[in-house]
Amino acid sequence: MLRPFRWDRAARRLDLLDQRRLPREEGWIECPDPEAVRDAIASMVVRGAPAIGVAAAYGVVTAFARPRPGEDPEACFGRADRTLRPARPTAVNLAAALDRMRLRFDSLGDLGLEDCSRELEDEADRIADEDLEANRRLGSLGADLLPPGDEPVRVLTHCNAGTLATSGYGTALGIVRAVAESGRSVEVFAPETRPWLQGARLTAWELVSDDLPVTLLTEGAVGSLLAARRLDAVVVGADRIAANGDAANKIGTYNSAVLAKRHRVPFLVAAPFSTVDLATPTGADIPIEERDAAEITEFAGVPVAPDGVRVWNPAFDITPAALIAAIVTERGVARPPFGPALARLGAA
Repeated sequence: MLRPFRWDRAARRLDLLDQRRLPREEGWIECPDPEAVRDAIASMVVRGAPAIGVAAAYGVVTAFARPRPGEDPEACFGRADRTLRPARPTAVNLAAALDRMRLRFDSLGDLGLEDCSRELEDEADRIADEDLEANRRLGSLGADLLPPGDEPVRVLTHCNAGTLATSGYGTALGIVRAVAESGRSVEVFAPETRPWLQGARLTAWELVSDDLPVTLLTEGAVGSLLAARRLDAVVVGADRIAANGDAANKIGTYNSAVLAKRHRVPFLVAAPFSTVDLATPTGADIPIEERDAAEITEFAGVPVAPDGVRVWNPAFDITPAALIAAIVTERGVARPPFGPALARLGAA
């Protein structure tokens, strides 16, 4: 199973699969310090909320592996946190991973830099391993929500919520993989996901590599696909889920949710519970990252829009809880009303 990161224990360095170059080229970026990890997160070398959280955790370790002159452990951690935390503001897993690393660091007392480094390295390993296990668990729970029978299960997803976005296995695609592993046939429809084409470049690549049936389509074709009654469910990941069940995911997700509601197709959100932010009351409180205009005005470096045109390029949108049939986590499945349901899972 390909993972989007690898920790080099000998070099004390994080290597990240450069997802900008997929599917034509598999290349890795070496990240020896928090600044390099931050740049990789911001430039989408690594993306997907769980994978970003894992990268941030290892990013903290790199600060301890290569302290600056005169830095003590507190200064090392402070520099890593200040560098990494603002890299992408919408995905709550980044901040959650840094908060968890802080708790572990605070428990270490007066240990020196080297001992802190080893302890924090072990904590980052645990964060990565726990995410993988969470994905497998939620995949199994989510598979039970899809229609039984001998006919292929037909699923629409959006963006990429698979191995490349997590520690492995995937969230939305984890459900797809769990269905396939149970012996049932499954077919995925993947919108291309503009402007970065994660559906075309990443989701399609993952599924083709795993010999799972996938059909690529434009985002503008989703309504026609639903109207043709060719789907059993829409299953997406999330970058942050508010306490009331509103979910932030890649821009265009809201469109699919509205269309699914119109055509009475269940819309499921799949994410580890670390993506649920009970401190954020509603989707209106989730910060939405806005990205460079060139992502829209250019394609592969070639201008496709007139000079001087104004651009609005939000990276995410908010799907209201009212459009969501269920939120699948490794702790269990939450159904409306989501406020009490997510609170119960949070207390589990």
